[in-house]
Parts: sequence; structure tokens; C-alpha cells
Amino acid sequence: MAANEEAMKYVWEGAIPLQIHLHKSEVASHPAPPPALVLAPRIGYLPLLVPLIKPYFKDSLPPGEDSIWFDYKGVPLKWYIPTGVLFDLLCAEPERPWNLTIHFRGYPSNVLIPCEGEDSAKWNFVNSLKEAAYIINGNCKNVMNMSQSDQEDLWTSVMNGDLDAYTRLLPKLKMGNIEDEFSRKESLSSPVSRQGGGTEIDVAGQVKTARIPVRLYVRSVSQNFENLEDVPEIDTWDEISYMNRPVEFLKEKGKCFTLRDAIESLLPEYSGDRAQTSGEEEADGSQETRGEIKLVRIQGIELKLEIPFSWVVNNLMNPEFYLHISVLVIGPQR
Repeated sequence: MAANEEAMKYVWEGAIPLQIHLHKSEVASHPAPPPALVLAPRIGYLPLLVPLIKPYFKDSLPPGEDSIWFDYKGVPLKWYIPTGVLFDLLCAEPERPWNLTIHFRGYPSNVLIPCEGEDSAKWNFVNSLKEAAYIINGNCKNVMNMSQSDQEDLWTSVMNGDLDAYTRLLPKLKMGNIEDEFSRKESLSSPVSRQGGGTEIDVAGQVKTARIPVRLYVRSVSQNFENLEDVPEIDTWDEISYMNRPVEFLKEKGKCFTLRDAIESLLPEYSGDRAQTSGEEEADGSQETRGEIKLVRIQGIELKLEIPFSWVVNNLMNPEFYLHISVLVIGPQR
């Protein structure tokens, strides 16, 4: 099995054990039901778990209209973010099983956009796919030109974790790929080496700029820490910055464009000499400590920043062709 095919298989088979508790205010039975245990695909979305979870709790629910949502330690979970990304972002120290609370009442519309179950998850996936296609190719006509049945089959393959069905449909999307030293022996037409975007060779033999769809989630904490278990719990989404921005990737001869280069292009305040933890004296005599990138996670993997970005793109993208990067930083201090 080719290396990038193994990586895709790892991504698609990745799952998080969940322990789902019914919120105590919604328990209408005695005794209260025990938590539900579910294995959640990393590339999936929380609303897709509802058909598994709702029947488990149905005899314990009060009468009324259902408006289902989840929280983690009181923080409502954004349903349109892939489950694996939520876990990487909110659990600095991985918690297994991940203890979530399900609610059937009191939807927090001030925090979460409306969700109509699978239909909303599908709408989110297809729109993200169109956005990614536009970033990579400059248009989304290949997605728009897919037949309705092909779009349905693509979405079903994601819901069911069916990698074979997904790869059969990929040639119709024509998303391109990025060559790197780990996968250049792979055929450029191979469906499993499809991730990335739109590189071309100019007359001088240099690879032109490619645009990589990236969603960057940055959590900033104020105090340094030695162990991940010392990272404080998150209280609100206000503690997380979100960027939906392409990375301009230029592969130059003799130079490796790394994950660090990609992240620093999005977070220039943490680049080079500016990202350091030694104290520096400001003009007014005050002391400032520069910020520091402490942790980067993609698909549950804590990656070294020196890894070639091309490898990350080719192997760790989500099915909608976005690379989701979770970053934990120490914010600048004065």
C-alpha cells in the first residue's frame, strides 16, 4: 500500500470514543439513564450521531419539540466543525472517552447557527467543498457540474466512512495535487494522491504558487505551561480565533516549505524572531514577552513544525479538501 494511501486510510478510520450524558435538567425518568457510548468518526459531524443517540434517551425525555445540541463542560459545540477538530481544539490533554452532554431543549441560538440534522451537515459539507474548489482551481464548476446522484454518493461515502466509494468519485472533482519528496513516485493521476491544489511548472522548471484551503483554529492562553494537563479549561468560544484563509504555497528549488512556514504566513505575529519567550524592553520601559506556538494538531497528530507542508496537505486533508489546523499559543504578555 502506498504511503499516502495509508495516511488517507488513517484519516478516514480515525475515531473518538464519546460518552454522551443527557443534561440533568432534561431527565424525565427515574433513575436517570446511564451515558451513551458512541465511537464518533473524526471526519464526521456531531449531528450525524443523533440517529444513534436519540433512541437511547427517548424514554427519558420530557414531551416537547426537540432542538438537539451538544456541549463540553458548558461550552456549546459548533456542529459544523468536524468532530475530530473539536476534540483536538478543546482537549489540550486528550480525554478518552470524551465526555459530552446532549441537550434536546434550549438551543443556544446566540452561539450556534441553526441545525436541521443531516441536511444541515450535508449543506455545510457541499458548501465547504465548493469553497475549497474555488481556492484551488479559481472556480467551483467541477463541483457544480457533478450530477445530483454523484453529489449524494460523495456525501454518503463521507457519512459512512467509505473511502473506496469516495476515491472512485474524486476524478470528477479534478482538484489537483502537490508533489513532495515523500510521494513524488506516486502517479499524479492516482486518486489517493489527489489532495492539495493547482500547481503548475513554469518555463524555468519552477513550481508556481498553489493555494491551499486552510481553516486555522487558534486558542491563546495567558500563562506558560510544562504539561498539557496544566492548560486551563476553555470557558467560551471568545478564547478561540478562527481563520478561513488559503495558504499561498510556493515550492522553490532547493527549499522546503514547511508547516512552520504555512502557519507563520497566517500568524505573522508568531514568525521568526518575533515569536520568542525572552523578555524585551519596550520604549516606555515596560517588559514584553513575545508569544509562542506551543502545540499544533492535525487529525489528532501533534506535528513538528519542520515537517514539509506538502506532505501534510497530501495526507491529512479532510474530505471537503480543507486542511484543519488546531494551534495552541501563549499570547504576548506585558
